[in-house]
Amino acid sequence: METTTIAGVQVSRIGLGTWEIGGTEWGAVPDDVAIATCLGALERGINLIDTAPIYGHGRSEEIIGKAMRAHGRREDFYIATKAGLDWNPFGVFSNSTAMRIRSELEGSLRRLGTDYIDLYQVHWPDTRTPIAETAALLAGFQREGKVRALGVSNFSVAQMEEFRRVAPLASNQPPYNLFDRQIDEEQRMDEALLPPVRNWCKVSGIAILCYSPLCRSLLAGRLQRGMNFDAGDIRRVDPKFQEPRFSQYMTAVERLAAFARERYGKSVLELAVRWVLDRPGVSVALWGARRPQQLDAVSGVMGWKLDDAAMAEIDSIVNESVTDPVGPEYLTPKVRERVKDSWHYDCAIKEK
Repeated sequence: METTTIAGVQVSRIGLGTWEIGGTEWGAVPDDVAIATCLGALERGINLIDTAPIYGHGRSEEIIGKAMRAHGRREDFYIATKAGLDWNPFGVFSNSTAMRIRSELEGSLRRLGTDYIDLYQVHWPDTRTPIAETAALLAGFQREGKVRALGVSNFSVAQMEEFRRVAPLASNQPPYNLFDRQIDEEQRMDEALLPPVRNWCKVSGIAILCYSPLCRSLLAGRLQRGMNFDAGDIRRVDPKFQEPRFSQYMTAVERLAAFARERYGKSVLELAVRWVLDRPGVSVALWGARRPQQLDAVSGVMGWKLDDAAMAEIDSIVNESVTDPVGPEYLTPKVRERVKDSWHYDCAIKEK
């Protein structure tokens, strides 16, 4: 397993993403299977486990807590969780108010069964709460010893700069894969152009933890043209999986699979994750899994590299195949005021 450091702590460059084991957007997962997946990650050299309260509305964190107790050594796990999302019958909303985040922190500590969190991340920027206020609150948690390092997720360069003026920033977690490359693009703010997120993080010493390196399984090599997804599967509402785009993406996957096999003797999954890890500035790729067997391919990602010529050929395949690309914007949470008076409906995490 390749390793890197986040705020001075050595972590695996593959992290276990646990959105799937929450059981609400990807189908149900039995507790024993979910726990075995967490323990299976550790057996494969993966010590970084990424989670969030919204994954299964607390269930993902509970599973990780059970796995840590079954293993017996809390220090063998590097736990990265998040705060700043709220949900109710009207949808999912960004909410980084002090009351919300304090409640989320205490809930996460309780569900995980630990007295500290290794990396505490703001899940999405909240446009209704000043970033400086959120950063100051998290810095207080760090001084109290409840969290050891601070991170953000889905933040722009300008938002990270604002956060960093108040509190030490260790990491950013954006979506990044062969099809979603927004962090490689310059950002316009007012009349100025800001550098791409990936470049800025690299220069600034901010670790990048990439989520969705397989683009919600598009790059896993298991999907087929024309397939339908079960009710409750988030891919039913993902525009990448709707025609005619789905066929375009499948064409790219088929061509990438042939390239990986002929050039390296690898699968498209192994190629896709290796591509993410070989991008300058990327620290960690988060590998989502619902069963231990889905981690078996991790070993095939280690021990080889993509050169510049391969990177260029991959770019050509993607650009030629996907003529109507779309990003992961559909995941963006709603703004609280849009629900008007209904926001006062009970939308707190239902504590168990």
